[in-house]
Amino acid sequence: LINQAVEVHIEGERALLAALPTDALAELDLHLSTLMLALEARTALAPDALGQLLGQLQALVPRAAPGERLTTIRAAVGNAVRMIPVVDVVFFQAIDKYVNVVTADAEALIRLPLKELLPQLDSAQFRQVSRSTVVNMGCVTSAVRDDLGKVMLTLRGRPEKPRVSPVYAHLFRQM
Repeated sequence: LINQAVEVHIEGERALLAALPTDALAELDLHLSTLMLALEARTALAPDALGQLLGQLQALVPRAAPGERLTTIRAAVGNAVRMIPVVDVVFFQAIDKYVNVVTADAEALIRLPLKELLPQLDSAQFRQVSRSTVVNMGCVTSAVRDDLGKVMLTLRGRPEKPRVSPVYAHLFRQM
């Protein structure tokens, strides 16, 4: 029955999954694996059927091709176009219809929504920490939890201290 239900809704789910950012897809993949383990432990379904279902669900999760990663940000500054290597970016912050690209020594605005920028970034290096902020994990020097449980990041070379949304706080828990 589960396999039949998945097959019936595949097309609608593909459209839904295509709209999700890469980090959300990776988390979805992790949750699907956890769900499959729980189902295997609680149901009488054969492991082969569960494996087949997991394969079908994972096939729905679109994967970005390695060659599609962004290496340079082109940002207009006056009459000039500034070329910013992605490795120099400390964080990206959405501001209305623009994204503020912040490096250790400068800032520039681009007209690409954060939702479209995120899938082009290396998800191992850049992580979304709130609805409007994506940080370069290599530039995070510390994560401090205040008395209310809110997490604030300290970034190398920048005075800003971005707040981490509770949804992403698990990224900064002690190992």
